[in-house]
Amino acid sequence: MTERFGGYQNEIYLQGLGGTFPPCSTDATKLEESAREILEPGPFWYVAGSAGSGATARANREAFDRWRLVPRMLTGATERDLSTTVLGTPVPAPVLLAPVGVQSIVHEGAEPAAARAAASVGLPYIMSTASSTSIEDVAEASGEGPRWFQLYWPTDNEVCASILARAKAAGFTTLVVTLDTWTLAWRPNDLDHAYLPFIKGVGLGVPLSDPVFRGLLEKTPEEDPPTAILRWISMITGTDSTWDRLPFLREHWDGPIVLKGIQHPDDARRAVEAGMDGIVVSNHGGRQVDGAIASLDALPEIVAAVGDRLEILFDSGIRTGADIAKALALGAKAVLVGRPWVYGLAHAGEEGVRHVLRSLLADLDLTMGLSGHRTLADLTPASLRHL
Repeated sequence: MTERFGGYQNEIYLQGLGGTFPPCSTDATKLEESAREILEPGPFWYVAGSAGSGATARANREAFDRWRLVPRMLTGATERDLSTTVLGTPVPAPVLLAPVGVQSIVHEGAEPAAARAAASVGLPYIMSTASSTSIEDVAEASGEGPRWFQLYWPTDNEVCASILARAKAAGFTTLVVTLDTWTLAWRPNDLDHAYLPFIKGVGLGVPLSDPVFRGLLEKTPEEDPPTAILRWISMITGTDSTWDRLPFLREHWDGPIVLKGIQHPDDARRAVEAGMDGIVVSNHGGRQVDGAIASLDALPEIVAAVGDRLEILFDSGIRTGADIAKALALGAKAVLVGRPWVYGLAHAGEEGVRHVLRSLLADLDLTMGLSGHRTLADLTPASLRHL
């Protein structure tokens, strides 16, 4: 039996008696608003912004509202067990920290702070290739916590192999390959502020510390930053990979491989055929294709197509415990959460991330109990009604 996460509310109330209050709201739907007050426009919109008109990001949230939980009574849900195993990683709850790059733009603690917070609650931290800090520094911050590595796929195979080898040596167990961001979408909020941290060398902690990448340069990144920056950007943007490149990843990664960005059941079937271990049903939080299908709307059909052949994770739009319960009921094995904990990082560094995670877990725990669900297996499509 795992920790009863819902007890966090009692902790908050008791601390309030002594005048101590949470570092930011316990309502993740309010964190964007408060983060806007403390961040400069460039960093804020880099996190909060979406592709085009923002239609896909709105659709992600609207899709959750169309599904409603149907509470059941007298089910003996006093004790609840949220624990599970995701692609060989035991977790106390089916929640992972989505890969988010350039965290130094929101807080000086950056990725190490988020990794420490994740480890403190036992949740897997998925490190982004676009991290502000090196693979080794994030691994050290994670300590004994579970950690996965997300890959933005370089066109240079030797550089790619080097990055994967470093991640494996640093204790990252699962590889998450992001497919939908081989070039940046049209993002008006970033464009209006002419804000792209990468061209200033931010978010390049992985390549600039990589010996193979550095070996390609005539001068070190410290001696000639612009050349190093442009070399890396050209290596990870502008080229859409194809299915026949996947065997290269399997040759250089002996753990589970997950493809992130799947929205169509035919692509999910191809992932199975390619021998992948899992997929993330995701539209990158609405950041890549304007007017696309909501991630939650894509989930049921993909589960029906391949749910018995690989593990299906879910991403895009998660804000509440009820959101998590709905995604799980529709067939996801676990969910990835992104923006809410990044806003927590902006508010209070490591403490802010931990608070947001504990709040989300408490919300999930209490929502499951009060809707009559004792275990994750109890969450099925029959737990929901579609409006």
